[in-house]
Amino acid sequence: MDVQSISDLDDRRRRALFERDSGIGEIREDVQDIVATVHQDGDEALRDFSRRFDGVEIDDFDVTEQAAKAYEAIDDEVREAIETAAANIRAFHERQVPEDWSVEPSEGRELGRKYYPLDSAGVYAPGGTAAYPSSVLMGVVPAKVADVEHVAVATPPAEEINPVTMAAMHAAGADAVYQIGGAQAIAALAYGTDSIDPVDVIVGPGNRWVTAAKAEVRGDVRIDMLAGPSEVLTLTDATADPEIVAAEVVAQAEHDPNAGVVAVTPDSDHAEAVAAEIDRQAPQRERAEIVREALANDASGVFLADSMDAAVAFSEDYAPEHIFVHAANERELLDRITNYGSAFVGEFTPVAAGDYASGTNHVLPTGGSAAIASGLSVDDFVRPATYQQLSEDGLETLRETITTLAEAEGLEAHAQSVETRFED
Repeated sequence: MDVQSISDLDDRRRRALFERDSGIGEIREDVQDIVATVHQDGDEALRDFSRRFDGVEIDDFDVTEQAAKAYEAIDDEVREAIETAAANIRAFHERQVPEDWSVEPSEGRELGRKYYPLDSAGVYAPGGTAAYPSSVLMGVVPAKVADVEHVAVATPPAEEINPVTMAAMHAAGADAVYQIGGAQAIAALAYGTDSIDPVDVIVGPGNRWVTAAKAEVRGDVRIDMLAGPSEVLTLTDATADPEIVAAEVVAQAEHDPNAGVVAVTPDSDHAEAVAAEIDRQAPQRERAEIVREALANDASGVFLADSMDAAVAFSEDYAPEHIFVHAANERELLDRITNYGSAFVGEFTPVAAGDYASGTNHVLPTGGSAAIASGLSVDDFVRPATYQQLSEDGLETLRETITTLAEAEGLEAHAQSVETRFED
């Protein structure tokens, strides 16, 4: 790869780097048709789309029992890895469970907030070119931690659905597993069919068809985010090992040809060494063709900053899904950075740790939305509500304030609702 100076980037390249999107615009109308058809025709539409898009005839969408059998059938080593990852994810997300609270800001006036789990959740588990049991854990475990009563997983149908992915569904505690994929799965989870119950929230990563369908049903059902291709930005200096930095870039590049993979450093020799390592490592990977395409797209590159301050500013503008920080003063650097989905700090903290087993969630904002949004958490599965209770003295204290404002707004009945409580 060639090293590019940040100060030399033209407007076109800056737009490609900083104005990334999920790529759903060009398929939006097709997805609208799919969602509308499933909403209207239910199971019949799901079976038709499964034939057309997946080449599979489906009799029964429910494969919950098969997931349980897969859990028993997989290798002990794989089962243990799933359970270890699930335990770490569960422990981290248990710290996120919000607690009800109340305050009494003045005598006779109690205010509070209560949190209620949503009744049901749908988790999308991608299929296709790779199996993602980790994504199952990241979606189902937080929902169960939040005490969601019914958690359903949808995954694309196949002659044989990946058994490790199926096993992860069982280990995570999914209550139902459906073999249905793509935009049609999102529509089914949102609106329900004869075979599939509708849910309150839909979460989980997917391709642009899944993302476009989430955009379409948003408002009728809660969604987590509109995520695009995977991203990583490495922020390093000359103290970092170029081989490790390149490995982070290449690892993220194997996700998707449209992945955004960026290395930024203020040291020119280090930049050249990282670029050379990327060129050396990329052809050695099993998904080398995908890696090559990701490295070549306009949202990727190795960039030289004039200073570490300039490198930090570039990172803040990029707002990556994942940021790998490895430098002499890495914790100090992390304190200066705010726009990222999840941070991985130090030589021995690969992004893969968060992808699989450290405990943090890997469903994260992309396309620069990390500047304003956060990753999947227990918060996505609970609903807060406020309450208050006033005594007679408490209401008397607020009486004049309430009635004055109500009358100023021309809402006389609001004022009277207060005054009637003080009439003899």
